[in-house]
Amino acid sequence: MSPTSTPKQEMQLTTEFEHAEQSPGYLLWRCTNRWQAAIRATLKPFGLTHVQFVLLASLLWIQTDGRVTQRHLAEHAATDPMMTSQVLRALETRGLVKRSAFPGDNRAWSLRVSTKGGALVSRAIAEVERCDREFFASLGERQAELTKLLLELVI
Repeated sequence: MSPTSTPKQEMQLTTEFEHAEQSPGYLLWRCTNRWQAAIRATLKPFGLTHVQFVLLASLLWIQTDGRVTQRHLAEHAATDPMMTSQVLRALETRGLVKRSAFPGDNRAWSLRVSTKGGALVSRAIAEVERCDREFFASLGERQAELTKLLLELVI
């Protein structure tokens, strides 16, 4: 080191945790990334992205309640309304979703899963549930507790 240079100051993270693995947010981030990678791989043979699958499955789940609008679907799936609209257009182009004018509201769309979309999402959900069983298998009987805890966080 020359006489005029100063030692480099190392930047340090100021945190309440001694190790990153003590942070629930960091662990949730890592777990979510691993789970999403497994889901993406599971859905690839079906030609569906994760969000396409979620919107198709959600729509099939709630369409039994009557006419479903894009806003209702976005709220149910917890997705951004604009992104939901874009994804629905892509699904409609593939013949997986049918959109029609919502009675009494020219600004809203009424949504239904097509027969083709229903068949596809029904096949895909069996594989997604298999993927989930494998991913969470190491928890054994504690899976129910994890589900309960996650439900507390989303409500």
